[in-house]
Amino acid sequence: MNMKMQTLSIACAALLGLGFTAATPALAQGHAHAATAPAPTAAPNLHKAMRGLWHGHVVTTRDYALAVFAGNKAGAAKAADAVVANAKDIAHAVAGFYGQPAGDGLLKLLAGHWGAVKALTDSAHAGNAAGEDKALQDAAANAGEIAKFLAGANPNWKEADLDAGLVAHFGHHKSQVDMMAAKAPKDKQEAEWTAMQQHMDAIADVLSDGIAKQFPDKAN
Repeated sequence: MNMKMQTLSIACAALLGLGFTAATPALAQGHAHAATAPAPTAAPNLHKAMRGLWHGHVVTTRDYALAVFAGNKAGAAKAADAVVANAKDIAHAVAGFYGQPAGDGLLKLLAGHWGAVKALTDSAHAGNAAGEDKALQDAAANAGEIAKFLAGANPNWKEADLDAGLVAHFGHHKSQVDMMAAKAPKDKQEAEWTAMQQHMDAIADVLSDGIAKQFPDKAN
């Protein structure tokens, strides 16, 4: 098992994102305070919008998982469409700062992330351990691609930190669907869902901070 897969495995086992905390102190600080602190005051409109966009990602992917485990095919299809629509919104926001080619490039990478999340969810529902492992491998590779892409666009974003954060984010996806598959107690699932949202806010805040530094006149 390579180092990234080890990190992903640790993240999957840490329901409060401890793998992310250990790997990326700057992002971890945002995670630690996301439950109680308001959005940062620097570029508040940007932070609010960015949190909303990325929160949409975890909501729509969770809606997909809930529908799959409920055997609701129509609901799953609707949620899958919503995941794609949200990814397009994120890509559009990026294009506003970095141009349409950058937005298109990110959309392609987000499609890879969604593909891994969908495969993970479907495999967990089917009890397909090999399918879950393949999804984890795909997610780890995709996290590296996204991190490299973003770090290449903004010097305020560090590739290693983004990579570790995205790997741990996928760990939340895995913890969530594994809990659903195991029919874990409701309070345990709710705690994981809360942690997943906090972690997503932390990533969104780091991205917002980087954009605000790079484009101080456009950030709001």
